[in-house]
Amino acid sequence: MNDNKVEFKNQNIYLEDRKKLSITGVEQVESFNDNTIVLFTVRGGVTIKGEELNISKLNLDDGNVKIDGEINGIVYNNKTSSSKGNILGKMFK
Repeated sequence: MNDNKVEFKNQNIYLEDRKKLSITGVEQVESFNDNTIVLFTVRGGVTIKGEELNISKLNLDDGNVKIDGEINGIVYNNKTSSSKGNILGKMFK
């Protein structure tokens, strides 16, 4: 049994008033800035678009992320997409 990595089975997204976003089942934060946050979850990639985005809580041990800011969109990506590919390949998919 591998004690270093916790296995998550569920991935939930809770959005409150388009201002507060909580996501469970997060395995990795790929990138973030004020307008875009890219995460990998147990169900695949998630891209959050908005304005003045801020990761207010990040705990990869329990798989929880909390994001504040103006949430304008949430895009789900294919589970097979991962950090193995290069950034240009991801941009032109």
